[in-house]
Amino acid sequence: MKQPKIRAGLLAVLMLLASVVQVQTVVAQSLDEVLGVRAVTTQAGKQSQLKIDEVKDQTRDLLTQYKQIMKVVDGLKVYNLQQERLIRSQNEELADLEESIDSVTVIERQIGPLIERMIDNLENFVSLDVPFLMSERIERVEFLKDTLDRADVSVAEKFSQVLQAYQVENAYGSTIEAYTDVIELDGKTRQVDMLKWGRVSLVFQSPDGETTGVWDNEARDWVIVGDEYRTGVRDALRIARKTQTPDLVKLPVKAAGE
Repeated sequence: MKQPKIRAGLLAVLMLLASVVQVQTVVAQSLDEVLGVRAVTTQAGKQSQLKIDEVKDQTRDLLTQYKQIMKVVDGLKVYNLQQERLIRSQNEELADLEESIDSVTVIERQIGPLIERMIDNLENFVSLDVPFLMSERIERVEFLKDTLDRADVSVAEKFSQVLQAYQVENAYGSTIEAYTDVIELDGKTRQVDMLKWGRVSLVFQSPDGETTGVWDNEARDWVIVGDEYRTGVRDALRIARKTQTPDLVKLPVKAAGE
């Protein structure tokens, strides 16, 4: 009776051991599965973190590019505003130029007759003025008259030449000049030394110093003066030729009240 009981106990023990082994096996398998899942999860987490880091880097790069682009955009806005102001200014200037061109066209139509009148007045003035350097002055007037009809000379250039001629005539009033000229005296032509003292006095003296005369613009003729002016005219001629230092000289001058 004891042997069956012992066998039954051994069988129970063996079954218990088998259960324990089976449980351990199951636990071991579950632990391996858990560890495997955790390893997979860890690897997936690493990959996800790498993707997150990559996206973050891309986002940072995009943000940097965006900031750079915005700086360019802001600069372009400022540049566009400047260009708009410049265009408005140029349009205003263009309008002024168009108005000026229209005015110039009108002025150009009027300046031609004005130049012609100025030349005529200059010619009359020379013919009525004290007759000094007449060849030079008449030649200047003839040049202006010839230039007036030339199509290859602009209106501005013609006007400039007329103004220069007027300036030269104006300068004659403050210059002293000595030159040789041929005049008609008592129906005869004579070569004399001529002295122009501004427009105050135009006198001559023969090369031998024996004859001295002064121009009477009202009578439009030469008038012989006395010997008291001989020395003064001679010294004035030397001063004009810069062969004598400037000094007081006695010249025949018609008084304003005469």
